[in-house]
Amino acid sequence: MSSVEVRAVTESEFPDWLRALRTGFLVSPRVPEGEAERRLPYMDLARTRGAFEAGRCVATFRSFAQELTVPGGAPVPACAVSQVTVSPTHRRRGLLSRLVDTELRAAKERGEVVSTLIAAEYPIYGRYGYGPAASLTEWTVDVRRAGLDPRWSAPEDGGRIDLIDASEFGKLGPDLHNRVRAVRHGVVSRNERDWLLRTGALPRPDGNPYTEPFHVVYRSPSGEVEGYAVYRCDDHWDAGKQPTNTATVRELMALTPAAERALWRFVCSIDWITTVKSGYRAPDDLLPLLLPDPRAARVTTYADYLWVRILDVVRALEARTYGTSGSLVLDLRDAAGLAGGRYRLDASPEGAACAPTGAPADLTMDIAELATLYLGDESAVRLAALGRVEESTPGAAARADLLLRTSRRPWCPDEF
Repeated sequence: MSSVEVRAVTESEFPDWLRALRTGFLVSPRVPEGEAERRLPYMDLARTRGAFEAGRCVATFRSFAQELTVPGGAPVPACAVSQVTVSPTHRRRGLLSRLVDTELRAAKERGEVVSTLIAAEYPIYGRYGYGPAASLTEWTVDVRRAGLDPRWSAPEDGGRIDLIDASEFGKLGPDLHNRVRAVRHGVVSRNERDWLLRTGALPRPDGNPYTEPFHVVYRSPSGEVEGYAVYRCDDHWDAGKQPTNTATVRELMALTPAAERALWRFVCSIDWITTVKSGYRAPDDLLPLLLPDPRAARVTTYADYLWVRILDVVRALEARTYGTSGSLVLDLRDAAGLAGGRYRLDASPEGAACAPTGAPADLTMDIAELATLYLGDESAVRLAALGRVEESTPGAAARADLLLRTSRRPWCPDEF
C-alpha cells in the first residue's frame, strides 16, 4: 500500500496511535481523558511505530529494551515487541510485515541479540522468524481435596512468612526478582515503570484505580528474603454459610525450593480459601507435586507463551550453557536475511564457541526452529519427526537434544 506510510510516531500523533491501539484490541476507541499524558513519559517514541494513511493511524507497533535470561543464567539484550495491531479496515495488506521488518532490522543494528514477544495468535509470527520458546500452565487447586495438613502454620525449615504492604514490596521485590532472573532461564527483566505500576506508586494509564493485593515474603532461617507471593482473594459463601473463596496468585517468585514450597503451602492454607488459582507458571512447576493429592491441581490453561526471534546466531549460542560437550553444524534459513547461514557450534557445560563455517551441515532448519530450541524447551528429535528439522548426519538431532535441552523448562512469568 504505497499510500500508507510506516514510521515512528510523533508526540502530537500519540493520542491517535492510542486510538488505533484500542481499536485493534477491540476496546472502545475513545481514549480516556489523560491516558496519553500518563503514558507518554514512559514511551520511547523512536521505537513506537505506526502506519498512517491520510494522517490517520491504522496500525500500531512498539518495542522496548529488555534482557532475556538464557540457560546458564546469562542475560542477553532483547528487542521486546508489544502493542501490535492492524485496524480491521486495513488488514491483509502487508502492514504488519512492514512494521516487523523495519523493527527487526533496527534491532539488529542496535546490537540486540534476540527479539521477544507474547503472541496473541499462534499463526502470525512464525513467518517472521519467531518461534515459541517457553510455554505456560495454570492450575486450579481444590484445596479441600489436596490432603494438606490443616494444622500447618509455618515453614518446617525454620523460615517464616511475613505479610508486607505494597510500599515495602516495592523495596524488596526488584532485588529478589533480579536474583531469580539470574538463575531461571526464560525470565525477562522489568524496568522501573513496571514496579511503580505493580505497587500503585504510578497511576494506571487507563485511569482505573489501584487496588492493593496481598503481599507476602518468605524469609529463610537466617532472615534473608528468598521469595515472595502476590495474590488476591474474593468473598463468596454458599447457602449453608460455608466459605467458597478463591485466592488468585498474581505472581510467586522463589529463589530456593524451600521458599517455593513454603509460599505455595501458605497460599493453600489461608482460612476460608477453598480454591487457589496459580497464575501463569512453568509447565514443570512444583505446585501439583507439593500436594499430597496432585489430582487436586487441575490444569486450566496450557499454551505457548514467550516467542523468540534470533537476530545474532553467534552471540545467542555463545551466551548460553549446554548440558554436555559436543559440536554441531547448523544450516539456518532466514527469509528476512537477518541471521541465516551455516554455523559451527562447539559447546560444553562451561560455555561455547560459535562461528560461520563451510563444513557440511548436521542439521538444517529455519531460524524460527532454532528459536524454539534455544531455551531448551523443545526437542530437535521431535522437530525432525515433524519435518521441521532436516537431519543430514545420523544422530545429529539426538545430539542436539543432549546439548540444548535443560533439566527445568524455561519460564516467562511476565506479559508485555
